[in-house]
Amino acid sequence: MALAVGVVGPEDLVQRVTVVGAPSGTVLVPLAYRHETEAVELVEQSHSDVDAFLFTGVVPYTIATEAGVIDRPAMYVSYDGATLLRALVELLRLGHNVTQFSIDTLRRSEVLETLIEAKLPTDQIQVLPYRPGLTSDDIVAFHRTAREKHDTKVAISCLGSAFHLIENEMPSVRLAPSRYSIRSTLQALILTTTGQHVGDAQVALGVIDLPEPDDALAADLITLGGSLAALPDGRHLVVTTRGLLEQATEQFSRMPLLDHLAARHSTAYVGFGVGRTAAEAEALARRAVGRAASIGSVAGVVSMSDDVEIVIEPSGDQPSGARGTESLPLLARRVGLNTQTLARMRELTATLPDGLTTQDVADHLAVQLRTARRVLKRLERAGLAAPTGTQQHGRTGRPPTVYLIRL
Repeated sequence: MALAVGVVGPEDLVQRVTVVGAPSGTVLVPLAYRHETEAVELVEQSHSDVDAFLFTGVVPYTIATEAGVIDRPAMYVSYDGATLLRALVELLRLGHNVTQFSIDTLRRSEVLETLIEAKLPTDQIQVLPYRPGLTSDDIVAFHRTAREKHDTKVAISCLGSAFHLIENEMPSVRLAPSRYSIRSTLQALILTTTGQHVGDAQVALGVIDLPEPDDALAADLITLGGSLAALPDGRHLVVTTRGLLEQATEQFSRMPLLDHLAARHSTAYVGFGVGRTAAEAEALARRAVGRAASIGSVAGVVSMSDDVEIVIEPSGDQPSGARGTESLPLLARRVGLNTQTLARMRELTATLPDGLTTQDVADHLAVQLRTARRVLKRLERAGLAAPTGTQQHGRTGRPPTVYLIRL
């Protein structure tokens, strides 16, 4: 089955990417917008159609990221030094002064390095690096101010909406990513997406911190199907995979290992890291075991590369089927949300027992949609929420997902 990559950006740049083409086994799905603010809606509407997103620049990527709508691999094509150099050569050919210009979106160090390599002066160059929240109006104002106060001769923009507002006011050039940048970013995105599609094979490393040696530890770890090794600092390293870890912890909702350790030790801290590489998984595991030590005398934490952290505490004699009776503070610590948020979610679940949407959560908690999505994501990761379908009711556009919450 072909891997589908949604290409998000203005129509001309989306076309530029599709002309470069995709490797064998990959399909590019054009997702063109008229203004970068439409990126969020395009991403939301395309979740069921694509496996990954390729943004034609940092601006739409940042907008979609800040809105919390990206739930699969995504990258943006960077505008490298060669892209700027090509634009400067074209300006020279047209007779423009390339020693006095204003440029947006790129980092100042990038711009200056390119100019220095081209043996061009840098003292009359005005640069506005991109930052979250920067709008096309901000960028247009920057170029106008640069012309009025610093007598810049040319405006160079990476944002199409800004370029179209200033092109009739002053000599202007719009940067477009090079074929090399497009091709290399697309290849990296495909590799990342392919790796996540075999998520069960992701590396999972665990660090176990005990006050004294434990000969029974290896037997406790049989269900993880991994290997056990001693670390130089006296702690223990567990090597397994995400699939086995999910199975042994019932989708990260409980950890029988903690119950066994609690019966034998006064303190026990377990931290698992799930990452794309062994180095990333180890760093996450060390962070997780440190977090576990701050929770209580016996605790476990699972940390993942997408900034998800799930706290698990020993269940004692409580059977797994009775998890719904856990106290709110215990649930809050396990899920990584505050107690007040969970209490409000429990209220909402009582009024909507058959399922709720992201919009329901946002309205009830009085938060933005992206925050509501993060709440649901944490509940889903902890096994307390599950998507059950979509809400139709004559709606236009992509129907919202309905979640069943078990609190």
